[in-house]
Amino acid sequence: MALSNDEQTLFSELRNRHEKTRPVLARLDRYYEGMQRLEHIGLAVPPELRRFETIVNLPRIAVDEPERRLDVKSLILPGHELADAGLREGWEYNDMDAQAPQAHREAMIFGRSFITVGSNEDDRDQPFITVESPRYMNALIDNRTRRMRAALRQYIDPERRQDSATLYLPDATIWLERENSGAWKEVSRDEHTLGRVPVIMLLNRQRLGSWDGTSEIHDIIPMTDAVARTLTNLQIAAETHSVPQKYVLGMTKGDFVDKNGDPIPVWESYFSGIWAHANKDAKVGSFTPSSLKNFHDTVNHYMALAAAITGLPTRYMGQQSVNPAAEGAIRADEARLVKNCERKQVSFGAGWGWTMALRERFRTGQWPVNGRIRVEWHDAGTPTISQRSDAIQKLAGGTPILSREGAWDEMGWSEARKAKEREYFAQQDADPYLNREREKEQEQDVSALVGADVPAADRG
Repeated sequence: MALSNDEQTLFSELRNRHEKTRPVLARLDRYYEGMQRLEHIGLAVPPELRRFETIVNLPRIAVDEPERRLDVKSLILPGHELADAGLREGWEYNDMDAQAPQAHREAMIFGRSFITVGSNEDDRDQPFITVESPRYMNALIDNRTRRMRAALRQYIDPERRQDSATLYLPDATIWLERENSGAWKEVSRDEHTLGRVPVIMLLNRQRLGSWDGTSEIHDIIPMTDAVARTLTNLQIAAETHSVPQKYVLGMTKGDFVDKNGDPIPVWESYFSGIWAHANKDAKVGSFTPSSLKNFHDTVNHYMALAAAITGLPTRYMGQQSVNPAAEGAIRADEARLVKNCERKQVSFGAGWGWTMALRERFRTGQWPVNGRIRVEWHDAGTPTISQRSDAIQKLAGGTPILSREGAWDEMGWSEARKAKEREYFAQQDADPYLNREREKEQEQDVSALVGADVPAADRG
């Protein structure tokens, strides 16, 4: 079956759009991987000095540090308050604990990433969920309805060495291959009749009217280049100016010979021969070495600026103090980072909610009632175990305002862990030895209360 005229138009538009964005994405990818090349002001770095190039990968720090704090905790159906075991099963079936960080990372590097949902021929109860990079995928959005019109994923089949593509439409998913002539032919089609494109786009720092997102590393690319140039110059200066340069006056080439009259090797002449010679008219000395402190101060200044731009603590950029920060100081120092992560949890959480809703639609044939699925996240802060345990103990002890189950939720335990703890409590309740011990404690408590009620004059 061939593509219709409308499908062919969408396919061509998506391919052209991908070609236009490819150079920008390739540049961002190079910076994240630390593979960019330096451009010095007015100068090209000579090939023999390329070995001194030093790249401090600030883009990777700016992306990876927030991404490490974006961990999905639970998935909750609309109208419910507890995590749903079926949704967790689908999440784990598709290894989303491993795939989700990849989606977050790609979105922060390139401004966007994609998640696709599709049928599973082997098990219809477990639809496939896959994460895709904008390096190979793009989409068209209707600005009026703010819905996706179509999406295209391009890739190379590693076995057949053939260009392939998948075109995602509201009512069908179409697989295509490029023929030797250069034309594209349809290979297969899934008429899912969803009424919407089975693709979700995660946008990083979305702006109104724009559907490309904003890269997390865009603002620090100039700073990254500045640090790299300074460190490269530092290495060259260390080789040429930081070691005292020696000089000798009044000596000739014939003075650098051994007792047999053979020439002394250059390295030996430099380290020893220049200091021990028989020429009474020769004068030997050394130049004062240059200080490299200006390079150190410049790099520290750039790194502090990078921390200010990204909202990361300065200690993440190598600005270390002698004493480690206290717990309260760590929380205060990470305030901007934590708030940045919480903003991303709201944005990315909406995407994951619609992803799991799509999964339910593929699985049951029905959309979840009353909207998308709610996503809960782990705390983006850095509380210590002692801090968290102490706070929860205070909330759950004495006159508790937290139930046992609520305390487990605050600890971030999974449903599987909570189910295991319920089994442990049931086993304790059924243990006769523990029951006898509890009865003894209760008898002692009652005796103590009774004794407290007897007037002091009547005791003893």
